[in-house]
Amino acid sequence: MDRQLILHKPFTELLAEMPFAGDFFESQGLQIPTVSVKDFIDNLTDTQLEDMGIEPAEFLNNFFTFLEAVGSMTERTSVISSLTITGGINKKGEDEDFELEIKAGEIICIVGPTGSGKSRLLADIEWMAMGDTPTKRRIKINGADPDKSWRFSPEHKPVAQLSQNMNFVMDLTAREFVKIHAESRFVQNPDEKVEIIIEKANELAGEKFDGDTPVTSLSGGQSRALMIADTAFLSKSPIVLIDEIENAGIDRKKALDLLVGEEKIVLMSTHDPILALMGDKRLVIKNGGVAKIIETSAKERQNLEQLQELDKKLLELRNRVRTGDILEEI
Repeated sequence: MDRQLILHKPFTELLAEMPFAGDFFESQGLQIPTVSVKDFIDNLTDTQLEDMGIEPAEFLNNFFTFLEAVGSMTERTSVISSLTITGGINKKGEDEDFELEIKAGEIICIVGPTGSGKSRLLADIEWMAMGDTPTKRRIKINGADPDKSWRFSPEHKPVAQLSQNMNFVMDLTAREFVKIHAESRFVQNPDEKVEIIIEKANELAGEKFDGDTPVTSLSGGQSRALMIADTAFLSKSPIVLIDEIENAGIDRKKALDLLVGEEKIVLMSTHDPILALMGDKRLVIKNGGVAKIIETSAKERQNLEQLQELDKKLLELRNRVRTGDILEEI
């Protein structure tokens, strides 16, 4: 960080590069500068300095420390381009004997019977396992052991997880909820970003909602749609773990396209053949271990098109039932 450059740059230009810079001044009860930081400090009166209770040099040092800390927080997870899973053991103590490298933009599906260990694999990835979980699996980021802060510091974890149950307890509207997240991420034009997220969420949800809808009133499908759109556009986490999206009542293809379009690594446990074939590969879980890795073939892609047409027809019929149609002709 070039401190001298930041010191003399017009603050409007600095805000364009670092939207969070203004938060430091507001936290001190000060107006956001319209001039450079140096000019701002030079023009402070003795009374203002006395009210602040801090010398100019210390104020500047705190300002630069703030910029470095927040900049590090917002950028550190953006460098992840690959995740590697090295096999451990299954429930019988047998070796899994595999290593899988997953690139940004790939979708990996995890399939297997209920209770087979799909959620355990997601948990190993979330916690960046280093042979210290029951499965003895190991996770590498960009080919190396994960940073300790990624493992043990919640605010630095590069993983976002969408679970089966989404329960909100805050008395906020959908718009207010997303805006708080946007502002905590120091994004530019938070209001614009919020409206995009609400719009995209409605493209995913089976039943539409608006930004004034309380989050506690959202259905399960609407909640999941909102969180998927929020994760795609606001989350800095480059790794997304999804548990059984098929139960959410949302447009699954659009949801995955949205996440992959943001160059995230997506791992998803599912029982749905359509979702399974949307993935680049699928891991078959048996007895708590990865028993097989299947790469989606060209023939399966062709079958996927037929399955999607069938699914589209079923969705149309479900909507007709919801609206009270008589299904004498389908």
